[in-house]
Amino acid sequence: MAEPKNTSSVRLTQIKDFLTMNKTATTIPWDPDCTKFPVRKELPYIPGAPDQAAWCWGEHDGIGRLNLLTPSRVAAAGREIRSGEIVPVNLPLTTPETPAFGREPFQHSIKVLAENAAYDDLYSLNTQSGTQWDGFRHFAHLSSGSFYNNTKGSDIVGPTANHKCSIHHWAEHGIAGRGVLLDYRGYAHKKGINYDPYDYYPISFEELYQCGKDQGIDIHPASQGGDIHIGDILFIRSGWVEQYHLKTPEERSAMALRPHVLGKDDGQRYAGVSQEERVLDWLHDCYFAAVAGDAPAFEAWPTHEDYYLHEYILALWGMPLGEMLDLERLAKTCREKNRWTFFFTAAPANVPGGVSSHVNGTAVF
Repeated sequence: MAEPKNTSSVRLTQIKDFLTMNKTATTIPWDPDCTKFPVRKELPYIPGAPDQAAWCWGEHDGIGRLNLLTPSRVAAAGREIRSGEIVPVNLPLTTPETPAFGREPFQHSIKVLAENAAYDDLYSLNTQSGTQWDGFRHFAHLSSGSFYNNTKGSDIVGPTANHKCSIHHWAEHGIAGRGVLLDYRGYAHKKGINYDPYDYYPISFEELYQCGKDQGIDIHPASQGGDIHIGDILFIRSGWVEQYHLKTPEERSAMALRPHVLGKDDGQRYAGVSQEERVLDWLHDCYFAAVAGDAPAFEAWPTHEDYYLHEYILALWGMPLGEMLDLERLAKTCREKNRWTFFFTAAPANVPGGVSSHVNGTAVF
């Protein structure tokens, strides 16, 4: 349980809320319908949790920031549907043909139930091999060995394995809300910024801010005068999928099979979001319900800092993290409409004990 604020501080917040018509999250578990939440530097201390952990939705919570997708926010996001175009964001399960990081490729076969009468599919799928949601069991806060909400490795595998923070909790809640796309790759082409999505390239907060500005979006949270709403779902296009389709199958395979080791010398190298304080503040303080990109790692890989964004996004904050989404058609549609927000829905796999899931995501305009 978190340390309570002193009585005078809580009373002052209540008075401010009355005057501003806000509802501030002051006690744990937080009420998802609050209109104001603590910024990263003001997170409450939680005994037994790592520093900067936002395990604030209750001891048994398994959905983290998805709590922000309340009925009122989903209903408001529904107003983004105006013309009705549907834009899926899923790569084929067969893409990439050779997955990175030593993962197994998708395998599909047909089971004959009755010749010329009935057939079944048989799948063999590593959920991290293509378009994916990284679940809360996927990546820990490394120094403490804790996954989100104090989940441990022994909760995931072994004789005491259970369903704590399993992906099925996401499936039972559902994912639907307002999506926001930052087309950094399109912005880079426009501005003559050249980089290889298959190499380490950190996209800074300042670059993302300028990208948003070019699109007509202030990427700061609404509480700071920006255009990001609590519960928005963020998408960042870095250009990996675009580059994937420009390579030959042999080139793709060679890049995917680059040696993988922990640390800066990792042969697996990709463009992505920079590891920096301004990015951490921004990703946290906007209170995105989820974030996603088109690259294999979302963050610039390998990290050149002593931490990974995965640690913060997944383990400390409980924010679903999507990777290798196909944002090509989405970016084209947004550009044609000069609209960078849309309704988004996804259906994670309902697998009790599961780690991650195919995204099964769709944008609707």
